[in-house]
Amino acid sequence: MQTLRVWDLPTRLFHWLLALLVVGLLVTGNVGGNWMNWHFRFGYAVLSLLLFRLVWGFAGGHWSRFAQFVYGPRTTWAYLRGQGTDRETTGHNPLGALSVLALLLVLFAQVSTGLMSDDEISFFGPLTAFVSGDTVSLATRYHKNVGKFVVLGLVVLHILAIVFYRIARRQNLVGPMITGDKAVPAILPASRDSTSTRLGALLIWLACAALVYGMLWFAERGGM
Repeated sequence: MQTLRVWDLPTRLFHWLLALLVVGLLVTGNVGGNWMNWHFRFGYAVLSLLLFRLVWGFAGGHWSRFAQFVYGPRTTWAYLRGQGTDRETTGHNPLGALSVLALLLVLFAQVSTGLMSDDEISFFGPLTAFVSGDTVSLATRYHKNVGKFVVLGLVVLHILAIVFYRIARRQNLVGPMITGDKAVPAILPASRDSTSTRLGALLIWLACAALVYGMLWFAERGGM
């Protein structure tokens, strides 16, 4: 066995910050009232993180790249039959990869519809003025009545999967996402996690945050 740096620091920070923000979104969305101000702020933060993860999926550490955990049907079926290789169980395994991709896509949908939602009381998304009333109604219905339950369901499945792997397969999936390291039986490439890599990740996230801020600035001025 060898100790391998699997998850670089930017990926780990993304994971835990996203988890905290999703919990914050679910709580503030259900409480409502003035907490909706924080609901919007959490949503903007999630959008900046999702944009960062999209870029980091191509520029990040080895095991954080989409190319390393987007598997085809044949590989996934082989894994389900117990024929997974060391490579497929080091980072995101085929089932975990599906869970991650589904959660990212659903969160993108939830944030996007939130930007166009209107509760018809006192809070509305910054992009409602740029789309039709039918689009606002559709986005609002999805955001309030469908999307949040899909997100909650995927979060619960994610947690149950972690518990299952810990109990049934004796695999600790949480530890490596905290320390970044994992004991593996084969010689495999490590993820880059140097100071320059981390600074690069910070610059990427700042650019994503600036993009979100720019969108809000543009929306507040009516597209002028």
